[in-house]
Amino acid sequence: MSLAKVIQVVATSPNGWQEAVDDAVKRASKTVRNISAIHIESWNAKVRQGKIVEYRAVINIAFEVEKVRG
Repeated sequence: MSLAKVIQVVATSPNGWQEAVDDAVKRASKTVRNISAIHIESWNAKVRQGKIVEYRAVINIAFEVEKVRG
């Protein structure tokens, strides 16, 4: 039997949503072990003078909770 926990993060990039998501997973994996899945909750962007200047993604990151040994 496995148990998963889900955390939510907001990632940004000046270059696109894909880069924002990739960076979020890369950064989260530095401190969160056993990431098994992500779910994109929403996409949005900051617009200035008719142009997108920042892409944002709200991401749910799921990871397996480790069993306690002993």
